[in-house]
Amino acid sequence: MPKATLTRRGRVVGAACVIGGLLGLAAGGRALDAVVLPGVVALVAGYVQLARVEDPEVRRVPPRDGFVGERREARIELRPATAGAAGTYLAAIDDETDDGLEDPEGPIRASIGAGPVTYRVRYLKRGERRLGPVRVTATDVFGLFDREVVVDDTDAATAYPVCHPIPARFRRELYADDAVGASRQREEFDRLREYARGDALRDVHWPTTAKRDEIVVKEFAAETRRGRVAIAGETTGERGGADALASAAASLALALLDDGVPVDLTLPAGSVSVRPGPQGRRAVLELAAVTGPGAVAVDDADVAVLADADGARYRTGGRTVAVDDLRAAADGESEAERSRATAAAPTETEVRGR
Repeated sequence: MPKATLTRRGRVVGAACVIGGLLGLAAGGRALDAVVLPGVVALVAGYVQLARVEDPEVRRVPPRDGFVGERREARIELRPATAGAAGTYLAAIDDETDDGLEDPEGPIRASIGAGPVTYRVRYLKRGERRLGPVRVTATDVFGLFDREVVVDDTDAATAYPVCHPIPARFRRELYADDAVGASRQREEFDRLREYARGDALRDVHWPTTAKRDEIVVKEFAAETRRGRVAIAGETTGERGGADALASAAASLALALLDDGVPVDLTLPAGSVSVRPGPQGRRAVLELAAVTGPGAVAVDDADVAVLADADGARYRTGGRTVAVDDLRAAADGESEAERSRATAAAPTETEVRGR
């Protein structure tokens, strides 16, 4: 068990006690009560308090998985190993993280045993990100002693690659012509969600909207008449490209899943065969998060994703399209849709009138 050591403040108090004691003795001992005894009492009390501190038990709730650039909340519960062993005590908590996470600068000061400690992290790099071990530096109430304990407790969270929209025309060219316009099956209800500009007024769920005082619309299950779209991605050349590959492959796969199209995705880290839905999206993102550089068989795929240090390209049907060009086209498409939706969106008067 680590021993308590004097802090800078404790050393100052200790030195003052020694000097005060010497001066008190030289003056006949009358100054001992006024100068030395309070400092000695504080030093003894601080040491005794930390001597009773046990290594804390740690339970961390890691941040939810998210995309690069997003912030998530982590929670640490620290409590004495034995109930009532030392009550609550002050500590500085430093949860170590790898270089793919941005965490708070400096330790977090809290009272151990008084409740959980929360902090926010930001995902800087895709992949499995590590949190821990936890460094707990306990201190007495006077700040005269501290005692450092390292709790070797680690957890992981997954950072997904950045994803971008894919133009509808490009997506629909990848599956059968008779699937265009039939990717939403209105007979099968899926879930309720918040209104987004461009949603049809007929899809507003009026009972829920009235209860929540916000516009809620119905979303229907997706389907297409095309079986699957196979996507295979690899890096080319000797310079990097894994991040561009992960982003491009995940972006296209998620866009197709949103259209209701099942996807077979093959990357250097492995392959998944998924259907539309939350589980399929998660499987795609988890594979893209951990993939590295490498080659796979792309000849039989409907879409080949080729990436290097300069970016990524989609190759399909004998043509190759730069991902950056598609992203620009999608941004223009989204801007046009937002402009059209502004005029079509229901006004507050229309909603309350229903």
